[in-house]
Amino acid sequence: MTQLPLHRAVSAAALVAAGVLGAMPALAQGKSPTLDAVRAKGELACGVIGSSFGFSLPDSKGVMQGIDADGCRAVAAATLGDASKVRYVPLQASQRLSALQSGEVDVLYAQLTWTLTRETDSGVQMAAVNYFDGTGFMVPKELGVESAADLDGASVCTLQGPGEVTMRDYFGFLGKDYTPVLFSEGAEARKAFLAGRCDAYMIDQSFLISFHNSLGADKDKFMVLPETISNEPLTGAVRKGDPAWFDIVRYAHIAMVNAEEHGITSANVGSFGAEASPAVKRILGLDGKLGESLGLDPEWAKRIIAQVGNYAEVWDRSFGATGADRSQNNLPKNGGLQVPYPMR
Repeated sequence: MTQLPLHRAVSAAALVAAGVLGAMPALAQGKSPTLDAVRAKGELACGVIGSSFGFSLPDSKGVMQGIDADGCRAVAAATLGDASKVRYVPLQASQRLSALQSGEVDVLYAQLTWTLTRETDSGVQMAAVNYFDGTGFMVPKELGVESAADLDGASVCTLQGPGEVTMRDYFGFLGKDYTPVLFSEGAEARKAFLAGRCDAYMIDQSFLISFHNSLGADKDKFMVLPETISNEPLTGAVRKGDPAWFDIVRYAHIAMVNAEEHGITSANVGSFGAEASPAVKRILGLDGKLGESLGLDPEWAKRIIAQVGNYAEVWDRSFGATGADRSQNNLPKNGGLQVPYPMR
């Protein structure tokens, strides 16, 4: 069980005093089997990659950090009253769906692309896109290419499965020659790329940004090419068959996006009262019955914002040091795709 980052750590006593975290009310059981199980365990089992900078990677104190880790924390804050009550389960890419299907984890935040066949054939349901991504390429600078279209005749390391299809579609459409070098695990592909077994490494650009930032002194020897060649929306996921749990996981993310839209932050969340707008009062449980409709208490979203932050805070904590452009991950008013779906 992990603790919150030091800069986000807030004592339970302080939260109670602020009216943000009080005694969790007794709620009707049975609406969501997964919610009941999570509460019985007293912790949320969340599947993550666990080795990916910006998404899920332990810091020097062993605390899991990143946008996926915070997605797990948001669900724990909503359902258990405490964002620290998460047991992170590190998974290889090939283990993600089976871990969720088998019940090893309650929710998955592991850089999983939302695709039709994953949702129709795998018994899982995609809850909310927390990162809009796209397939990209990393190359050694000495290769002298500036664009993926310049990779004619290149050997390309990637993962078996969806990566093969993306590669074939892209190079085939352009009429470019290429040689796929396929691996079952990302660690093997990265090792092969660094060893010079292929000219380029192709995977979701988020993975490439994470990988590039992990190279230390060797970082300047490589570059991530600017374009992406596919849409790869990364999403939280749950097992099918528990629609109430699906709603909770989906709206845990949407609550953080709405908080950014309405200017609610972890620092000011306790300052809103009767003078707040109707939308803000609904989000914070000051009016309406949003919590009841989810099988939660009125302050479920308030706890998420207080203990984890709004979406901008999560983004800045995860990617601010890299200077990454939010681009598609901005709010619509800033040209992005993170829509604050109405909470009413």
